Amino acid sequence: MIVDIIVFLLQAALVFVVSTALFDALHWTLHKWESSKIPLLRTLSSWHWVHHKFLGLDMQINPAYARANIWFHILPEYLTSLAGTLIFLVVLPWPVITAVAAVRTVMLVMTLREEGLDYNHMSMNRVGGQQGLFWVGNNYHAMHHVYPHNFFSSFANVFDMIAGTTCQIEGRRFLVTGASGAFGSAIVAKLTRLGGIVETAKSGVDFKASDYAAMREKLERADVLILSHGAKSEDCWNANYVTFRDLTELLAEIGKSRLAPPEVWALGSEVEFHGDMGMDELKAYSASKRAFAAKALDYYRSDALIYRHIVPSSFTSAMGKGAMSANTAVNIALFFIHRGFRYVPVTVTGLAVLNYFRFRFFQKGQPDVSQPAE
Repeated sequence: MIVDIIVFLLQAALVFVVSTALFDALHWTLHKWESSKIPLLRTLSSWHWVHHKFLGLDMQINPAYARANIWFHILPEYLTSLAGTLIFLVVLPWPVITAVAAVRTVMLVMTLREEGLDYNHMSMNRVGGQQGLFWVGNNYHAMHHVYPHNFFSSFANVFDMIAGTTCQIEGRRFLVTGASGAFGSAIVAKLTRLGGIVETAKSGVDFKASDYAAMREKLERADVLILSHGAKSEDCWNANYVTFRDLTELLAEIGKSRLAPPEVWALGSEVEFHGDMGMDELKAYSASKRAFAAKALDYYRSDALIYRHIVPSSFTSAMGKGAMSANTAVNIALFFIHRGFRYVPVTVTGLAVLNYFRFRFFQKGQPDVSQPAE
C-alpha cells in the first residue's frame, strides 16, 4: 500500500513538473516572438506582455490590467499546462492525471478569486537575494518581472535549467577586479561579447585594504561585482580575505535601496578543500582563502545580495600552467551561473564539487579579524 502511494505521488509529481515546463517553453516562445517578422506572432507576444503590465518592472501591481491578465496569461497558462497533463493519459493511469488536473484547477480557481494575485504575483518593494535552485519562489519569479527575458520557470525550475535563462547579462553593469589577470581578462571579454557593460577596478590603484573611497562611485554603478583579484604569496590576507570581504559588504550596503539585489561573484579556490597540505608556500594563501570561504557562507545565506562562490581547478595564468585555460574556466562558470547555481564548481579533479559540502556544512567559524591569528 505504501509503495503504491509513493509511486502515485512520484508519477503525479512528474506529470506536474513536465506539464509546467511545457508552459514555460511557451512562455519563452512568446517573449521570442516579440521581435518576429510575422505580425501574428508579434500580436500573440503583445498579448502576453499584458501580464508584465499587470506586474510591472517596478514590481508593483496595476489593477487596471487585472482582467486582461486573466484572459491573456492566467487562462492560457492553465490550458497549456492542462493539455500537457492530459498527454500523459497515453502512458500513465487516469487517477494520476485526474489528481494533477484537479490540483491545477483548484490553483486556477484560487487565483481567479484573488483577481490574478498569488504567491508569485504580488507587489514587492525589494526582491530578496535568496532564490531557490530547483523550485521557484516569489523572489525567483520576481526576477522575471525585473528582467523579462530571463527567469521563465514558473514552479519547478526545469526550463531555465535546460535553457540557461537564469541570469541576465545583456545590458547589466559588471565591475570586475583583477581584470589584468587570466580569469579576470577572460571574463571581461566574455561578458562584453554577451552584451554586458563592463567596468574594471585594479587592486592597489582603485582600492586597497581599508581604502575604498575611489570604489564607491564604481560600485554605485554596478549591478554585479566580480572579485577575481588576489595573491598567492605576498599579502595574501588583504588580497584574498580583507578586500573581498570589504568590497562585498560595501556593495551590499549600497544596494539596500535597490529593487533587485546586487550580485557578487567571488573567485575561490580548491585550496579551500585540501588546505596547505603541509607546504609552507601555501600556508598564507590557504589561510586567507579558507577565511574568506567561511565569511562567504554568510553572504551565500544572506537575503541582501545574490552571492555566487566560484571554485575553479587551477587554470593557466601568469603563475603557471593549469588544468584548463582561463577561457575554459570562465565558460564553465557561466554555464552554471546561467542555470542559477550560486556555488559554482569549475573542476576537472572533482575537488570543487566535494568542497561544496565543506563550504555549506563543515566550515568552522572564522573570526572576522584584520589579520590571521599567530
